Amino acid sequence: MSKVLLHVEGLAILLLCLYFYEYNQFGWVFFLILLFAPDISMFGYLINHKIGAVIYNVFHTYTISIIVVVFGLTMSNDMVLAIGLIWCAHIGMDRMIGYGLKYPTEFKDTHLNRV
Repeated sequence: MSKVLLHVEGLAILLLCLYFYEYNQFGWVFFLILLFAPDISMFGYLINHKIGAVIYNVFHTYTISIIVVVFGLTMSNDMVLAIGLIWCAHIGMDRMIGYGLKYPTEFKDTHLNRV
């Protein structure tokens, strides 16, 4: 049951980000270009599993992306806000489909399941 809740939570975050992205009338081409940008962090796995997991997890936790959103809001910077919303949407999308934070054992070991 808790696994289902994590997937639903990811969906909720994704939908919320999409709503606020549209509400602010940001460009959808920009959204599509940056939506998968956090996955560049997977290249950390070329070094080793431990470093790969750390780098991947830094780019796939809500903490930094929410800080970017808050910074965009407080500084009235639309570009920063758009990037933060896209970043949060990416994480929500990942959680919705079952990709979670990585354990240092190997890429397929996540906090949601084994992919």
